[in-house]
Formats: sequence, C-alpha cells, structure tokens
Amino acid sequence: MQDHIVVLTGAGISAESGLSTFRDNGGLWEQHSVYDVATPEAFARNQELVLRFYNDRRRQLASAQPNRAHQLLAELEQRYRVTVVTQNVDDLHERGGASNVIHLHGELTKARSSKYPELVYDIGYRDINAGDTCDRGAQLRPHIVWFGEEVPMLDKAAEVVRTADHLLIVGTSLQVYPAAGLVYEVDRDVPITVIDPGEPASVSRARFIRKGAVEGVAEWVAHYL
Repeated sequence: MQDHIVVLTGAGISAESGLSTFRDNGGLWEQHSVYDVATPEAFARNQELVLRFYNDRRRQLASAQPNRAHQLLAELEQRYRVTVVTQNVDDLHERGGASNVIHLHGELTKARSSKYPELVYDIGYRDINAGDTCDRGAQLRPHIVWFGEEVPMLDKAAEVVRTADHLLIVGTSLQVYPAAGLVYEVDRDVPITVIDPGEPASVSRARFIRKGAVEGVAEWVAHYL
C-alpha cells in the first residue's frame, strides 16, 4: 500500500508565485484591512468594495503561475497517495498538477449565493458584480470563508490528516485557527516536517526546514524519495 502524504499549505507557497499575503504586511492586503474586505459585516456594509477587491484578486491570480513547489508536490502522486489541504484560495495547486486538494478557506474561482450557501458556481477568473444573482435570485458573493465564518471543510480535512503517514507543512505560520489545529490530528508516530523561512508556531517532534517553499520542498522531496 502506498504511503499517504498529507500536505498542509499556507500563504508562503503562493507568495513565491507573486500572490500577496495578509501577514507579511501588517494585516493589510493590497492596503485594505481584513475587516474591510474579509468579513460578512464588510460585505453587508460595502458590497461593491468587497466585490471589487476579490475581482482584483481574481485578475491577479489569472496572471500568476504555479511555482516549482506546487509542481513537485503534484509529482509526488506518481509514487504516493497525496492529499493537499490548503489554506489558500487560489487554484495554483490544481494548475500545478495536484489532483486531490481540500480548500479550507474557499476558492477564489467560485462564487456562491449570499443567501443559499449550497448554491456554488464555477466562475473561473470572471468578475462578480452587484446584481449578479444565483438561480434563486440572491446576490452572488465570493466563495471564500471570511473571518468569523465556520470552516465547512475542517472536519473532512481532520479526517484526512488522521490517515497520514507523513505530514508536510509548507508556508504557513501555524497561527491561524482552526486550520492550525490540524497538526494535532496526526498519530503520535507520524513524522512531521515544517518548511518555512520564518518562525512558525512550535510543533513538537517536527523537523524544520527554514527555507522558502520552492527551495524547501525541493530539499524535502530529494530527502524523502
């Protein structure tokens, strides 16, 4: 039976493809406070600002390319069972070749009904505008888990992590909960590797590779294989 490698990724892997992150610039994203663009209250208060912000992010994503770290993680599927659990809302893992990706915080290339959350639509890199509605007439919103909202894929991700033979953590500070709590779902004898150039939260018994995503994943893959 193939080993099951579970990879938990965060903003650091996308940053090396040129996508902005919140935490690297003082809690601002393209000069917007998280509270202005990433909460249900912000959407209720200024719908056009929030839609414009995510339309801009979608355009930025359309011009970004998966980097070598995305590709190397996808290439692991040739020899192992691999599940990527990502905190990122971009589609770079999929475009890099990954076939099994769980998006904890939603997907930028999808829209959903602001009133009927089960109505989700693939929109690619198109804009969502005021007046764009779901099949039942409610305004569309980005398919993003905003601050203060439940993380619907969390239970599924926890189940997956419990089946890991190796947990690889790439480009995340492990400070954003509840996603950071997934590291505690692995069995005690499962090896954990953390790849991040900064100082992520301490993880007992983890091996640390203090490098960026591309360099660190390349080193880990060479060692693991």
